[in-house]
Amino acid sequence: MKLHASGEDYLEAILVLQRQKGMVRSVDVARHLEVTKPSVCNAVATLRDGGFLTMDEDYSLHLTDVGREVAEQTYEKHRFFTDRLIEAGVDPDTAERDACRIEHVISDESFRCLKAAAKLKS
Repeated sequence: MKLHASGEDYLEAILVLQRQKGMVRSVDVARHLEVTKPSVCNAVATLRDGGFLTMDEDYSLHLTDVGREVAEQTYEKHRFFTDRLIEAGVDPDTAERDACRIEHVISDESFRCLKAAAKLKS
């Protein structure tokens, strides 16, 4: 199943919230992403059907191995681009928003090359 940017955002949000809180429910994701609970419910159903997450009997969300991999890759790109933009002088809020867009459109090849180039400069 091919994920859209919004699906990647939901998985990334669940990963971040799990690291912060341990347990994640739909309402936590709604608050984090500033979207409605029905939007989260629709996304959760789609992601669950796609094998990216599960929900247990107390409605806690858990990433599957595949979901965690997508979430971690998306989050890595997000952090990388946020940091580079801030280093370049971009306001942190703008850097966060722009990184969120960039992370979804950059190819894996381009991202690998940019990471390698950044490591050489360090």
